[in-house]
Amino acid sequence: MKEKNASSGYFVLLGFSNWPHLELVLFVVILMFYVMTLIGNLFIIFLSYLDSHLHTPMYFFLSNLSFLDLCYTTSSIPQLLINLWGPEKTISYAGCMIQLYFVLALGTAECVLLVVMSYDRYVAVCRPLHYTVLMHPRFCHLLAVASWVCGFTTSALHSSFTFWVPLCGHRQVDHFFCEVPALLRLSCVDTRANELTLMVMSSIFVIIPLILILSSYGAIAQTALRMRSTTGLQKVFGTCGAHLMVVSLFFIPIMCIYLQPPSGNSQDQGKFIALFYTVVTPSLNPLIYTLRNKDVKGAVKRLMGWGREM
Repeated sequence: MKEKNASSGYFVLLGFSNWPHLELVLFVVILMFYVMTLIGNLFIIFLSYLDSHLHTPMYFFLSNLSFLDLCYTTSSIPQLLINLWGPEKTISYAGCMIQLYFVLALGTAECVLLVVMSYDRYVAVCRPLHYTVLMHPRFCHLLAVASWVCGFTTSALHSSFTFWVPLCGHRQVDHFFCEVPALLRLSCVDTRANELTLMVMSSIFVIIPLILILSSYGAIAQTALRMRSTTGLQKVFGTCGAHLMVVSLFFIPIMCIYLQPPSGNSQDQGKFIALFYTVVTPSLNPLIYTLRNKDVKGAVKRLMGWGREM
């Protein structure tokens, strides 16, 4: 393919072209997970909105997380399904820019929001008498807005820096969506500055949030172990355990992708890791938060008219 102005061209998302016999299977599996993601996260959003008993900071932040997951998967999965179904695997230059921007923005916002959710659990367990004061609705809204603004602002800077890099003639992106490392491999100039920027930004929005989350749960664990009530202890580990599981499912694959040196040998492995945190994790989050959750079960009963006496 002759070199031409990238802004008037397109990219070829190679995706899983090396395994053509798997494409139909992947299409069915990914479609199922995507439908699960839509149904599960919409369920949490609407249930939290409709049931007044769930109008608490925890479920407010959970609704934000569900909306983030909906947007995050929708930014890449429909394009992947189209490419898996048909012979054409192209995406326009503008479409690639938009996809990269939203993937970075929503991923960064989710990192920050997970920190906010861990702080909410820390206040609820370690400072319960001050919870209503510290987690005032206005403050909760500010924290949620800060998560979104932080994600979209950071993405604007980083995605612009990525697309300023001059590309070589070919437009074959060795991934199933437009992401920074795969796009940098198309460059015909030295990209060490971009790779360093990616490493620094990943450290800021992955390592630091993870440290803050683990610190919060370290304090929660200390407080929980001093509790004399078995019921209270079970409730603490029930709600906090769900959040920790979500954190693990999100952060561990992200760290495997963005906090290791780029290597051509691990590119295929990276695709499946990326597939996990873009497809599987958002579909599991609603299940993790709702299974064995008495608040959610009670809300469903009230909504269906089964628990009017409650």
